Amino acid sequence: MAEEKAPSVGHVRWGICALLFFATTINYVDRQIIGVLKPDLQKSIGWNEIEYSNIVLMFQFAYAISLLLVGRLIDRIGTKTGFSLSVVWWSIAAAGHALANSVMGFGAARFALGLGEGGNFPASIKTVAEWFPRKERAFATAVFNSGTNIGAVMTPIMIPVMVSMWGWRSAFVATGAVGFIWLIFWLALYHRPEDHPRLTAAERAYILSDQEEVVVESVPWAKLIPLRQTWAFVLGKGLTDPIWWLYLFWAPDFLEKNFHLDLAARSLPVAVIYVVSSVGGLLGGWLSGSLLRRGFTVNASRKITMLIAACAVTPIAFASEQTTMWGGVAIVSLAAAGHQAWSANIFTTASDMFPKHAIASIVGIGGMAGAVGGMAFTKATGYVLQYTGSYTPMFRVAALAYLVALVLIHALAPRLEPVRLSSGS
Repeated sequence: MAEEKAPSVGHVRWGICALLFFATTINYVDRQIIGVLKPDLQKSIGWNEIEYSNIVLMFQFAYAISLLLVGRLIDRIGTKTGFSLSVVWWSIAAAGHALANSVMGFGAARFALGLGEGGNFPASIKTVAEWFPRKERAFATAVFNSGTNIGAVMTPIMIPVMVSMWGWRSAFVATGAVGFIWLIFWLALYHRPEDHPRLTAAERAYILSDQEEVVVESVPWAKLIPLRQTWAFVLGKGLTDPIWWLYLFWAPDFLEKNFHLDLAARSLPVAVIYVVSSVGGLLGGWLSGSLLRRGFTVNASRKITMLIAACAVTPIAFASEQTTMWGGVAIVSLAAAGHQAWSANIFTTASDMFPKHAIASIVGIGGMAGAVGGMAFTKATGYVLQYTGSYTPMFRVAALAYLVALVLIHALAPRLEPVRLSSGS
């Protein structure tokens, strides 16, 4: 089948996507800095593996609460205002880590950060649904979601330099301040497609070509929770998000424990992991969109891509058995790339199945499930490492999680059928 070309109607929508990309990058720099500094802070502050897992747990607990509540709030007050409030909160909290001197202090700072950061993905997925037709959403999601990888690449490169020049406290302050710079551009440049002053009539028509009628009111949870489509998304996120948390908060420690790399030596391999994962996310978004343009159904396009992504993760089961550093990095990189390809598509299933006035709520509910699953996985990782010193059990769970999730998604939403919702309480 010949691939249908997207018309040249303008590029304002990709400028909006760029704003989402930079927000996600900042979000992940603020989020990952503690993972990069973990082996060194562990020595200077004095926490053990279980105490570190508790610090991570505080972030995940707050993040779960935030996803659930902020997603609902964004559906009520709109993307521009909701996202702005989220960025202000998390930027202040990120800088506030500089005040921490103990396990409790870091736990409090991580809790505050989690409350703010929960707004990023519900707002971004809702924005993509508002600004892109269905055939471009997976790739647009992959583009902004690649900010997770760029942030994860930048952090191990920038943070050691900042720490060597100014100390670890100033590094937290500097990264927190960047969010306010982004906010200036967001407030100046973001408008809804219906109101954007630089959007041509042709691009506006293209954006709105396959979207439902705009509904302002949000949908109450009571209408969302009983739906099979909701549970398909929730279980998919709940089973696979914890694996990304493992890479994010523990990959630098894995490299230090297995291959004895110090802070500076970890920078390159960690950067490689996230560069490869970024490519995986973009390929996953591109493949799904390409299949759609070639005539495949939405259901087939998403699930074929997710199956390929799930298979790419399975070699992670053998990462701890590698005898060379680059062998371990290669396997973790492939698994991280598989996750990001999966993520670009599972996020897009929310806009495939739900109208845009419910998307932030759905993403929030699913993200909460992922964060709660991540809490359990984090605690298990802490205890496994404390008493065995090995990542092997966690990596073997990770190897199967995506295949199990895809089976459940297909059982609950065999055709990714769109739901029909009325607004109001």
